[in-house]
Amino acid sequence: MEVDRIDERTPNQLRPLSCSRNILNRAHGSASWSQGDTKVLAAVYGPKAGTRKNENPEKACIEVIWKPKTGQSGKLEKEYEMILKRTLQSICILTINPNTMTSVIIQVVDDDGALLPCAINAACAALVDAGIPLKHLAVAICCGLAESGYVILDPTKLEEQKMKAFIYLVFPNSVLSVLPNGSLQKKGGEPLEHGIITSFTQGSMSVEDYLHCLERGRAATSKMSDFLRRSLQPQLPSDSSKAG
Repeated sequence: MEVDRIDERTPNQLRPLSCSRNILNRAHGSASWSQGDTKVLAAVYGPKAGTRKNENPEKACIEVIWKPKTGQSGKLEKEYEMILKRTLQSICILTINPNTMTSVIIQVVDDDGALLPCAINAACAALVDAGIPLKHLAVAICCGLAESGYVILDPTKLEEQKMKAFIYLVFPNSVLSVLPNGSLQKKGGEPLEHGIITSFTQGSMSVEDYLHCLERGRAATSKMSDFLRRSLQPQLPSDSSKAG
């Protein structure tokens, strides 16, 4: 049974994407990322000498600070900070600038669903803008699971509230987008494009439903990978991109 979407999108259709870089003068790198009416700003400061207590001084350290649109950070925001930190640590080359700290500040502008994936995409673009060494880029997407078992991609806030469960997935950017001459980089014996960086589920779903979401999410990220690659190329006179 199909789910009728308020904005008349198809189940696999993403909302319009928009990305702008170098938008904050005092940050070492910055980016805004929008998916429909969800918009997040990301600012990168560093790397700065020294790491926090309990961090490995032989590697670079990343801290994430999540700032909600209004009010103080709560339990959910702290959870988002942890997920985002782990995700960014997995894509950054932490051995190049050992004993340094890079701060990533996330500012929520508007939340109309798929907020964490939007923040991850913004942070990735801001890291590139700051010149932080990365193993590869990453793209994040949200899959919603209805009571009927139907899956929709990139749900709005209202759609999220009606879902039985939803899952945030982060994939390595398409191999063709980040590697020269189609060379095949492998991770753990598998092609990079077959990997998954982060998976975070809210609600309950069966293994079969999870694998279905994984398949649908991975298939949709090719468009996002291409958009991200285009967004990160130098553009004049302005450095912004949009995709419908």
